[in-house]
This record gives sequence, structure tokens and C-alpha cells, in this order.
Amino acid sequence: MSNLTLAPELSVSEWFNTPQPLSIAALRGKVIYLHSFQLLCPGCVAESLPQVRRIERIFANSDLQVIGLHTVFEHHEAMTPTVLRAFIHEYRLTSPIGVDQADGHSDIPVTMRRYGFRGTPSSVLIGRDGAILHHAFGVEDDIALGARIGMALAAPIPAVKSTEEVEGCAAGVCAAPANAA
Repeated sequence: MSNLTLAPELSVSEWFNTPQPLSIAALRGKVIYLHSFQLLCPGCVAESLPQVRRIERIFANSDLQVIGLHTVFEHHEAMTPTVLRAFIHEYRLTSPIGVDQADGHSDIPVTMRRYGFRGTPSSVLIGRDGAILHHAFGVEDDIALGARIGMALAAPIPAVKSTEEVEGCAAGVCAAPANAA
């Protein structure tokens, strides 16, 4: 197996623009562009969110799943889900947006920690196999980001093996090789 880093699961307290919660596992087979933002982040409002709208427009007829993650690590009182709902309406954001789950022990939300985001805006491109293809802090050049997304979309959909086809598996149970440490 190659040095793949599988994308951690999302920890979201509330979803907008989707009838049901999304998960990385359920989206396996699609390319995912996960972008982290705060509604009071100037770089997010001025650069990142307009870039996301361009991505949505350009890749509208593909199987790219764009997911926004409202990652509040400062000014918590000012960036509530109620304020976010109004922000989403006013800025006409249409992709699914989750509120990163606070854990009560830290100002840094759960998904932000899991992905190692250093701030906002941040983004992660996740391949069809669930592996992280690219991780960025800040806004990337449109052409470079578009090329990355295009290459990820052009990659073949990985074949999923049943447990019977995987070495060391029988009757749906997989055992580690005897020489595994």
C-alpha cells in the first residue's frame, strides 16, 4: 500500500444546504473539495468563498462534492449558527455547509484539529479513495487548484475489494499477517 493519508471524518454540529448530514465515508467514490472558513474572516469573504463559487460553476457537471466547513476558533459569540444561516442566505452559498463541532475543552473545533488546519481559509482535496490529495492554508491560485481538481476527477474510480478477495480475510473477517508487528 502507498503512503496514503485517509481523510478524517467530519465532526459537525449542524448542517445547512443539505437534507441530510454528509460524511467522508458515505462520499467514497467522489472527489471532495472541503473548504474551511469563518464568516468574519476577511480572506474567506473576499477571496476564498468567491473561489468556491467559481469551482462550483466550473465543475457543476462533474462528481465533485464541495463541502463548506464553518470553523470557528475565535469570536465564538459573534459567529453562531443563526448568524451563519443569514450569512449563507445573503452570500447565496449553495453547497452543503457544516458547523465544525466545538468540544468544550478547546477553542479549536474538532474537525479543524483532525485535519491540522492552521487557520482560515484552509482546504483539502480528497480523492475518490478517501485519501488526502492536497492540503492548503490560504487561497491558492485558481489555475493550480483547477488543475488539481481536474486531475483528481480524471483518476479512475478505485475498485473496492470484498473481504474474501483480500489476503488474510475469510468469512468477512480479516486477520493481520502473522509477521505483523
